[in-house]
Amino acid sequence: MLQNPLQFSHTLLEQTVKNGDTVIDATVGNGHDTLKLASLVQSEGKVYGYDIQEQAIESAKLKLEKAKLTKPIELMLKGHEHISDLPLADSSVSAVVFNLGYLPSGDKSIITTPETTVSAIKSSLPLLKKGGLILLMIYHGHEGGKEEKDAVSDCVSQLPQKEFNVLRYGFINQKNTPPFLIAIEKK
Repeated sequence: MLQNPLQFSHTLLEQTVKNGDTVIDATVGNGHDTLKLASLVQSEGKVYGYDIQEQAIESAKLKLEKAKLTKPIELMLKGHEHISDLPLADSSVSAVVFNLGYLPSGDKSIITTPETTVSAIKSSLPLLKKGGLILLMIYHGHEGGKEEKDAVSDCVSQLPQKEFNVLRYGFINQKNTPPFLIAIEKK
């Protein structure tokens, strides 16, 4: 059976992220990807997580505490456009994960935006190690979603082919603007 885009993003993470790696969850949301990343890097690695909503950070903390995966994680109450502030060397990160749109079960007026997302993508690119991934789950069926989808698609379609592979994965026969995945792999 074909995996949906979110399942496929997790398959890619499982193939890429190893024990001891450094990873970034650029949009913590309800903490599902943060938990996945923490389970992959284990206590030897490091997970940096960003979200602008206290509700998201608290939800992620609860999930991580329940799973006893709290040591390698630093959650920050700030936007992903601050990734460039991390004290990380270039080529040191295995994966950066984004879920674009709004916080499920949260305030739907608080959304990711084209400007901050494109800035975060550009800041993440030099951090990727060879074979590292940026995974962008693009939910675009809300007000402002089309603009962000277009800005992100424009940004990543211009990445140099000699340095990056860029894949778009998603179902094309579904109603109601189905989400899709963009995966960027550093060569």
